Amino acid sequence: MKESDLVGAQQTLTPVLKAKALDNRLPHPILGDAYAEQVMRRLDPGYDRRRFGTSQLGLVVVVRTKAHDDWARSYLADHPDAVVLHLGCGLDARVHRIDPPATVDWYDLDYPAVIELRRRFLPPREHCTLIGSSVTDPAWLERVPHDRPVLMIAEGLVPYLAEPEVRRLLTGVADAFPTGQIQLDTVPVWAWRTSRWDPTLRRYGTRFRCGFDDPAALAAWHPRLEYAGEAPMSDAPILMARAPASIRRAYRLMNLVPGLKRSTRIVRFRLLTSARRGR
Repeated sequence: MKESDLVGAQQTLTPVLKAKALDNRLPHPILGDAYAEQVMRRLDPGYDRRRFGTSQLGLVVVVRTKAHDDWARSYLADHPDAVVLHLGCGLDARVHRIDPPATVDWYDLDYPAVIELRRRFLPPREHCTLIGSSVTDPAWLERVPHDRPVLMIAEGLVPYLAEPEVRRLLTGVADAFPTGQIQLDTVPVWAWRTSRWDPTLRRYGTRFRCGFDDPAALAAWHPRLEYAGEAPMSDAPILMARAPASIRRAYRLMNLVPGLKRSTRIVRFRLLTSARRGR
């Protein structure tokens, strides 16, 4: 299996990985992901010809990943017996960055072609299981234990699913586990509807398939889901502290427009042990 065999949204794992690899070359990286740099060098030895600081896309990807990592570390510190579902994992080395205790069972899930690449480029890890499956196939959920808290991480995944698929995924996980946390990121409706003209997405022959102006409303899909908050994105302190001055100025201007300020939303939900009253 080669990187060139990937199709559609699967191909977006390359620019995402490149952003993390270039971040690792900075004097003070945000993620410090050495695995990303090692894998990217094997995929494309000349990938670092462009400087990281000139890429707004790269900065956004790294800030988004950092937010998900921070939430995951916090949850696992309080729930060291959790089952982690890392959905649409691509070539992300999150399990190595977070380094959870051996009491955590971690599942990396993506299309079989992507999982084959993971086996080639990333080292195996005890208590980390690879599942080659479409996230929309409910059969994969039968392969994981259901008797413990769940941490579901879906970074860069939800916009590529149709809304009914997102709903089945969230309600399926909520039905399967007694408690937990669900982390995901979304785009607004306007970004979904205009994605067919997005030059980056067009390059990879894909587009978004859903958008939500108020992702907190997804909690209404299941009586035990509760919206738990949003992480800053285009106004994140770490972005404003690390980005070059020209990019900081661009983001300050962009953040004056509410629709652009929240063009990507990083949100999390609690999975309660019982339904909230009034639902």
